[in-house]
Amino acid sequence: MEIKCHRVACGFASGPALVTREAISFLGNVDARTAIVVDPAHELFGQCIAGKVLIFPGGKGSTVGSYVIYQLKKRGLAPSAMINIRSEPIVAVGAIISGIPLVDRVGEEILQIESGRAVMVDADGERIVV
Repeated sequence: MEIKCHRVACGFASGPALVTREAISFLGNVDARTAIVVDPAHELFGQCIAGKVLIFPGGKGSTVGSYVIYQLKKRGLAPSAMINIRSEPIVAVGAIISGIPLVDRVGEEILQIESGRAVMVDADGERIVV
């Protein structure tokens, strides 16, 4: 299945999906040293985002979240790509400075994809293949 989307940060990547219906604060929800979701109240608690196509509605929280995304990338622990329903500046800047493909403007049905399913993000071509 191919889904049209909007490019926020260019690139091409694939990997297993990791899906949440909850917004992510990279500063408060994700440990920058391990890429594990550390907030016990978050749906992805205990899961590692490294190498995954991270699918979530959008970001929230402090602008320091952009730097956390960058630190994840520098440590080789970043998501391979990210998909948002609507990206906001924190996630967008983090993806752009880190070279992580990021797309948005997709319907909420994207949150129905099963975690673990192979997903390809072609941000330059503005398409997602599931």
